[in-house]
Amino acid sequence: MHYYKFNIADYRKDTGHLSTIEHGIYRQLIDWYYLDEQPIPEETQVVIRRLRLGSDEVNFLRNVLSDFFVLGKTGYTHKRIEVEIKDYAEQVEKNKNNGKLGGRPKKTQVVISGLPDESQNNPNQEPLTTNHKPIKENKRGSRLAQDWFLSKSMGDWATQERPDLDVRQVAEQFKDYWVAQAGQKGVKLDWDATWRNWIRNTKAVKPNPYDIGRLTVARSNEPDPALLKIAEDAKKAAPIPLEVLAKMAQIRKSA
Repeated sequence: MHYYKFNIADYRKDTGHLSTIEHGIYRQLIDWYYLDEQPIPEETQVVIRRLRLGSDEVNFLRNVLSDFFVLGKTGYTHKRIEVEIKDYAEQVEKNKNNGKLGGRPKKTQVVISGLPDESQNNPNQEPLTTNHKPIKENKRGSRLAQDWFLSKSMGDWATQERPDLDVRQVAEQFKDYWVAQAGQKGVKLDWDATWRNWIRNTKAVKPNPYDIGRLTVARSNEPDPALLKIAEDAKKAAPIPLEVLAKMAQIRKSA
């Protein structure tokens, strides 16, 4: 196959955890699979040489193969690509038979999704295939629910991705922000993806040294000289005259 459709939304959803190098490796493996219409060889050295990888990039290759491919008797297979190659082969055979019968079928005949196959306009043209599931029409987003809470899987992912963050505190900030967000900006197609991007873009708060309490310890067991001075002054102070005490009592009663 020399052509296949590429669904960007589905790809980004399935590969959000990949590094830039792993993205490049995965895309090359996909192209290789479609072009040869065969599984990726099990011989690692063959794959490394064809992808022109360095020794320090072998682990990235292994990560991609383990995430998206299954090792079988014929090599590393990809379920979705296998299905599309099979559909492609059946469509090619169908086009050949149509050509032997005198050309394309009548316009009343339809193919998958209710759309005429453009390849039937030209029997020699290869049919179009898709790399991912077709996008549902009229797919609409939603706002974050008022009772939203962070799921365990998303919480575990965030803790592993950003151990420097207080995930619970970040989740509360995330909820408060998006619940209060007005208009179309507060509508998202995938809230899990929005949460992952939020975690990646959140900056860790550096602790303020002035917010840290300081523990003070007395230098010795001797009494504080200042407290002793206050006690001595209190003993030397003259008592309040009785007349003054009487006036103070009258003022309290009249108040």
